[in-house]
Amino acid sequence: MSDYDVIVLGSGPGGYVAAIRCAQLGMRTAIVERDELGGVCLNWGCIPSKSLIRNAEVLNLIKDADIYGISFDNLKFDFGHAQERSRQVVNRLTTGVGFLMRKNSVEHITGEASFVNAQTIEIKPNSGDPIKTVTADRVIIATGARQRDLPTLPIDHDVVITSRNALEMSEVPNEVVIVGGGATGVEFAYVWNSYGAKVTILELMDRLVPNEDEEISHLLEKSLQSQGIEFRTGVTVEGIDVAMGSANVLIVDDGNTETISTEKVLVAVGVQGNSDNIGLQNTGVATDRGFISIGENMETNVSGIFAVGDVTGRMLLAHVASAQAVTVAEYIAGLDPQPLDYSLMPRAIYCKPQVASFGLTEAQAIEQGLSVTIGRFPFTASGKAIALGETEGMVKLVVDDEIGEIIGAHMIGSEVTELLGELSMAKLLEGTSTELGWLVRPHPTISEIVKEAALDTMGEAIHI
Repeated sequence: MSDYDVIVLGSGPGGYVAAIRCAQLGMRTAIVERDELGGVCLNWGCIPSKSLIRNAEVLNLIKDADIYGISFDNLKFDFGHAQERSRQVVNRLTTGVGFLMRKNSVEHITGEASFVNAQTIEIKPNSGDPIKTVTADRVIIATGARQRDLPTLPIDHDVVITSRNALEMSEVPNEVVIVGGGATGVEFAYVWNSYGAKVTILELMDRLVPNEDEEISHLLEKSLQSQGIEFRTGVTVEGIDVAMGSANVLIVDDGNTETISTEKVLVAVGVQGNSDNIGLQNTGVATDRGFISIGENMETNVSGIFAVGDVTGRMLLAHVASAQAVTVAEYIAGLDPQPLDYSLMPRAIYCKPQVASFGLTEAQAIEQGLSVTIGRFPFTASGKAIALGETEGMVKLVVDDEIGEIIGAHMIGSEVTELLGELSMAKLLEGTSTELGWLVRPHPTISEIVKEAALDTMGEAIHI
C-alpha cells in the first residue's frame, strides 16, 4: 500500500487548497513545500503587495486631507514601516495555513521534492537530514511559476529586480523604470509613485493592461497620468546595461532608439512554469513551453499525476489555482465537479483606481460575431462615490442584444473588485441585464452603479 492517497507538491493557493479538500474527502494527504507555506501568493505576491497598496491608499488620503477640512503640518511617512507591516500580514496568513494543515490532518513535509517515477517522490529535507522516499496513489503538482529569464532583461536582483525583490525593499527608489504595463506593473507604479518615486512604465502593446477592455485601459492611463506616473506604450526594450549602481534601458519607440537612465528597473513581464528540477522526465508528463499540459479535471497525460495553478499556464491567478484545486480533489474522490469555464474567471487589478473584469471585452465580442449592447454608468453620477470623493471610474456591461445575457463586465474605480462577486453570481445563475436592473440595491452604495449600467443597456438608466 502507498504511504499516501495523495501527495501535493507545493503549498500555494493551488497546493494547500488541494491538500485540504483531499483531506476533507477522507484521503490520506501530505504536502511537500521547500519554502514557507502559502507559496508565492501569500509570501511574495498577492498578499504583501496588497498590504503595500493599502499603505499607499492611506498615504494619498492623508495628502488630500484638506478636501475633508483636515489640516496638519510636518507629514512624515516611512516606507520601511509599510514593508514591515506587509511582512506581519504575511506571517499571520501563513501561520493560518499551517493551522489549517494540522486541523485537516494534512502532513506537512519540508524539503525539495523530485519524482523517481509516477508514484514515488524523493524528498531532500532542508535541514540536511537524509533523503526520504514516499509513495502515493496520486500526485498533484502545484509548484507555481517564476520570472522568465529573458536575454534582453538580465536580472541581477539589485538594480534590475523582480517583484519579489521589490517586496523585500525597505526604501523606495528615487526613480524606477517598470518593464511591463500589466497588473504587476501598474500596481507597483501606484505604490512607488505614492511614496515619491519618479515612475516610468514601458509596455510593448499599444496600451496599458492590454488584456482588459480598451475603454477601461484608456481610463486607467488617464488616471495614472494625472497622478504623475509616466508611461510609454508600443515600446520594445532591447537591452539593459547596468553600471555604477544604476541602469541604462535601451528602447525602440516608433523606430527610434533611445536610452532611459534610472536607479532601478522592475521586470514585470513573462513567467515560466516550475516544471523543471522536479524529476518530471522520470514520469513522461507532457509540457508545453515549460507549462504542464492538463485536461478538464487537471489530469496530465500520465495516469495518477495532476497539476493545478501557475505551473499549468492556464490563468496565472490565485483564485483560479484554488478553483482548479477543488476540482481535482473532488474528481480524485469520485465526485462530479462542475467544469471550470476559464473565460468567466474574474480578473482584478489593485492599483488606484482598481480594475476588475470577467468575460469578453466589447472588441472580443464583436470579433466573435456576437450582437451586443453596451451599458455604461460613471462614478461621477453616483451619490456614494461623490460622498467618498472617489468619482473616477465606470462600470461597463457587455450583454447579448437579444436576451440580455451578460457576456462581459468591465469596471474601473474605487473598490470595483468587490463588485465582481455580484456580477459573477448573476452570470452563474444565468441572470440577465433585465434582472440586474430590477434588483433593488441599498442607497447610497457603489453597487447601484451596476444596476444603472444594466438599465443603460435598455436605455432606462435613471441618473444619467
